[in-house]
Amino acid sequence: MVTLAPARLQPRARELHRRGVATTYKLHDRLLSNRRSRALYAASRPSLDDTQRRIVEQLHEQGFALVAAADLLSPAEWQAVQEEGEAFVEATERGDLRAGVRGKDFLVRKYDVRGVVPLDNPWLAACAGRRMLDIASEYLQLWPKLEYVDLWYSLPLGDNAERRASQIWHRDFDDSHLLKVFCYLVDVDEGCGPFEYVPGSQPGGRYAGVHPWQPMGVGRISDKELAKFVSAEDIRTFTAPKGTMIFCNTSGLHRGGFAQRSPRVLAAVTYCSPASLAALTERNYQLPRGTDTRSLDPVVRYALA
Repeated sequence: MVTLAPARLQPRARELHRRGVATTYKLHDRLLSNRRSRALYAASRPSLDDTQRRIVEQLHEQGFALVAAADLLSPAEWQAVQEEGEAFVEATERGDLRAGVRGKDFLVRKYDVRGVVPLDNPWLAACAGRRMLDIASEYLQLWPKLEYVDLWYSLPLGDNAERRASQIWHRDFDDSHLLKVFCYLVDVDEGCGPFEYVPGSQPGGRYAGVHPWQPMGVGRISDKELAKFVSAEDIRTFTAPKGTMIFCNTSGLHRGGFAQRSPRVLAAVTYCSPASLAALTERNYQLPRGTDTRSLDPVVRYALA
C-alpha cells in the first residue's frame, strides 16, 4: 500500500526527489552512462563535410544553426519527408489525430508517446542517417542517443490567445548535452508560431547564466523576467520558408508553437547523451517488435538502442 505524504510535506518531498534525480544525472554524466559514449566518439571521430562543419561551428558559437533540408538530405530523402508531412496534415485535418496528449491542447503529434516507428520511416531514416548523426556526435562530443522523433501540428489559437506551456520561455531540463532539429514542413511566418531562441544561452554562452540550466531545473520564464537580462534585439525569431532546418541546443532559452492565424507544421528530432536516457528521459518511440538492428552501422545502432 502506498501512503501519500501529508500536504505540508509534499513540497519537501518534491525537492528531495528533484535533488535525487539531479544527483543521478550528474553521476551518469560524469562517470557512468556517458563515459563509454565519449570513449567511442574519441576512438572514431566523424569526418565532416563543409556543411556539417559549419553547423557544428555555429552551434558552438550561438547555440543554433540553419540549413536548407535540400542541402543536408538527398533529394529522395527530402521528398519522402515532405510526403510524410503531407499525409500527417491530411490525417490531422480529417480529425484522425487529436491534440492534448501530455497536456498540450494546442499541439497534435503524430507519434507522441511510445509510437511504433519502423526503420524505413522517412523522418526517422533521415535522423538516423550518418549525416545527421555525425553532426550531433561532433557537437556533443559523444555518440548520441536518438531520443525523440515526431511530427508536430500547432493549432491556430486566434489573436486573443495567451501563451502556455512550451510557448513560454524555458530551458529543456532533461540534459545539458542536447541537440534538437526542427524541420519546417510549411512556410512559417509570425502568425504560425515560429521557433524563438536566445543566442548565447546555450552552455558556455554569454547568457548561460540567465536562469542557468540544471537537471530538473527552472521552469517557465516570463517575457518581463527575460527582459531584465536579454534585450529584444538579441532574440532570434525563426520565420522561414518550408524546408528550413533549425539545429539548436534547447538547454538554451527558447519557445515556440504559439500559432495564432495558421498552423505550424514541422518534423522534430532530439539527440541527447545516454545520461539523459538513464536519469530523466523516456524515449517517445519504439521500433517494431522483432526489428533486427545488428547489420546497422555501429553509430546508428548505438543511437537507436
